[in-house]
Amino acid sequence: MSARSMEPAQIRQLMEEQLKHSRRLQARIRELEDRRHAPLAVVGMSLRLPGGLDTPEAYWDWLRAEGTADSEIPAERPGLRAVYDPVPGRPGHSYVERAGFLSDISHFDADFFGISQREAKLLDPQQRMLLETAWEALERAGIAVRRSDRLDVGVFLGMMASEYNERLEDRTDMTRIDPYYTTGGGLCFGAGRISHVMGFRGPVLSVDTACSSSLSALHLAVRALRNEECRYALVCGSNLLLSASLMVSLCQTRAVSPDGRSKSFLATADGYGRSEGVGVLVLMRQDDAEAEGRQVLATVRGSAVNHDGAASGLTAPNGPAQQEVFREALADARVTAGELGYVEAHGTGTPLGDPIEVGALDAVVGDAVRERGTPLPIGSVKARLGHLEAASGIAAVIKTVLMLRNREIPAALPDDGSALNPHIPWDRLSVTVPRRNRPWPPGPRVAGVNSFGMSGTNAHVVLQGYDAPEPAVPGDARTELLTLSAKDPVALEELTGAVRAALKQTEPAQLPSVCHTLRAGRTPFAHRVAVTGTTAGELAEALGAALDLRTGPVDARVPAAPRTAVLRISGDEERLAAGLAALTTAYPAAAGGAEGAGTPAARLVGLLGTFGVRVRPQLDADLGDAARLEWEAGGATHAAPLVGDDPDEAPALLSAALGGLFTAGADLRLDALRAPGARFTGDLPTYPFQRKRFWIEEPLVGAGGGDAAATAAGHKRRAPDPADREAVRAYLLAELTEALHASEEPDTTLSFLDSGGDSFLSVLFITKVEENYRLRLTAEELPLDLPLGELFAKLADDIAETAAAGNAQGRDA
Repeated sequence: MSARSMEPAQIRQLMEEQLKHSRRLQARIRELEDRRHAPLAVVGMSLRLPGGLDTPEAYWDWLRAEGTADSEIPAERPGLRAVYDPVPGRPGHSYVERAGFLSDISHFDADFFGISQREAKLLDPQQRMLLETAWEALERAGIAVRRSDRLDVGVFLGMMASEYNERLEDRTDMTRIDPYYTTGGGLCFGAGRISHVMGFRGPVLSVDTACSSSLSALHLAVRALRNEECRYALVCGSNLLLSASLMVSLCQTRAVSPDGRSKSFLATADGYGRSEGVGVLVLMRQDDAEAEGRQVLATVRGSAVNHDGAASGLTAPNGPAQQEVFREALADARVTAGELGYVEAHGTGTPLGDPIEVGALDAVVGDAVRERGTPLPIGSVKARLGHLEAASGIAAVIKTVLMLRNREIPAALPDDGSALNPHIPWDRLSVTVPRRNRPWPPGPRVAGVNSFGMSGTNAHVVLQGYDAPEPAVPGDARTELLTLSAKDPVALEELTGAVRAALKQTEPAQLPSVCHTLRAGRTPFAHRVAVTGTTAGELAEALGAALDLRTGPVDARVPAAPRTAVLRISGDEERLAAGLAALTTAYPAAAGGAEGAGTPAARLVGLLGTFGVRVRPQLDADLGDAARLEWEAGGATHAAPLVGDDPDEAPALLSAALGGLFTAGADLRLDALRAPGARFTGDLPTYPFQRKRFWIEEPLVGAGGGDAAATAAGHKRRAPDPADREAVRAYLLAELTEALHASEEPDTTLSFLDSGGDSFLSVLFITKVEENYRLRLTAEELPLDLPLGELFAKLADDIAETAAAGNAQGRDA
């Protein structure tokens, strides 16, 4: 049909349809474009930094104060001490005597992460600290890690060196090299171990771009989240100073300051001060964070990464390339140069690097900043904390998040009149280096974080402050359930004490968020306590009473958890319906489980199912309560009323009943107890790790271990008669204890895997046993999920039967 033959109405309809189609396409294009630039929320942070800084709160207090974090080389780093010579340029020596050292890198809670003592000792301390800080960051984000859930978490790690296992590389004694030499030190295992231990399923990447590593890792995490490759992302940075070789090499290039301090932007700049540390961020898409009720600390608006290319030298910074990465990050963030309120510069404190970086920044933002009439504050945490190399970017980002959240810019340099770098034309630039703490300037709270590496990779990230919604006005006081748990009784006692102290500082409006976080944002472990109360004071007092009840002999064994409960119903449907109405009103998130046209009893069963409680209804006409819950635990029957004489008390009774089930070990999902307006909060005590020392001492230069190795190899445990099954089981337990390098015999009710064993150890264990016995079972066929007692019995039977068959065959021959 031609346009001439069409009626006007048909033409109009066709045009309207084309217009609608065009609008749909435009909307889809905008949607895709918005997704490419979607803001990401920072919902959790954790760190280990020099100066004993191990929480974001401690870091912020330190940033607002004065002083530096450098110290002398620790006694446990004899290799670094041995190469020290104060005269620069001496071949084979380092002129560095001070750096930013962590206070403790040798202690680790191996049992918490299910790692054997043998493997823990061979793990690069970076891997140990990454596990602990990743766990803490997730707790602060309110993300409970259950391995069986296989959470959609990606891990992005910036790390450039793993130097711990160098101390095993004595060519005169290779016996100390075992399977964990590979997994304990390889860069890829730093990120992979986090995902393995915690059971994640998102992408896992270890990134090495030298000093820009962790900011490059953050850029990759931003892209992965926007592309929906994962729901949550752990962005990590790590660095330790263990290798005398690297320290000597850096000193030979004169890259390091003789006094071990970075003098960012100062006339005295003479190289950077080395430092070490670990930091972790938890990121997610901002709309998802808001939907899940996460605490948003700041948002990542955009990021960019590029390379210097054919610059004057591989390790020399390139001004034009840095200008490009600034512009690309601002474009990705959809932020104009004039909106920037602060830039955390790389600021290594080198005569060459600082002028190039500041000049590149001014070339990009200078005109816009001059037009607004207010200089742009810049700073670098390296001036006080030192240069964390691969982890420097994450330390800078955490600092900037804290600044945005607290609406304050800490002093970047001491207020002592020290001269600025004369190679930077300060009088012609639109930037300033604050020497006193100051409030955030008027306008949007937008900041840039810059980083570049010796490899030539540049990275820049744009962050923005987040204005959280006002907390809900607390209504009538309601009963809150507070739950705590740990993997051992001592840790539970410590955690309970810390939470009691935190409750004393909790405002009434924050109490629902505190209880919601501890219930739904923490992983439940075997040793538990649960209390109810309507105020923070009541809960703190109840926790104290619960601690007093646990003052008897500590029993690390935990009784079997109840799998089902009996829901006794009296048949009083009117009272039951009234109680059910009170429950759905108090807990709207659980109301869906009670929907439907069934009886009140059936709807109550559905509501309980929302919390993970599996029940078996049972009619009891003589029951005084309208509904009561009963379960078996610890060899006794426990009962808790759900609906009593006053149906309005049903919410308080349900909280108490769920607390009893939780304490008994039931696998519950308590998200639906969330009060209206409650959000996850990160300002709570994290898990108190029970650390033990795991450390390989550095061998003396040129010292071999051949004699010791021969002595160790000569030691051989006497094997009992194969027919003596009980003695064989004891022998197997002793061999496994030795293979695990355990300080005490493992609990035989636990499985091989739960005792810290893995596929490597199963091979080592079986190989050792086969030195004395013939086996039909191979290492691959071992049922590692069996309790050790059953596993040893199976092996003892196999040894006895194989020996008997061999003897019979010998007699027949």
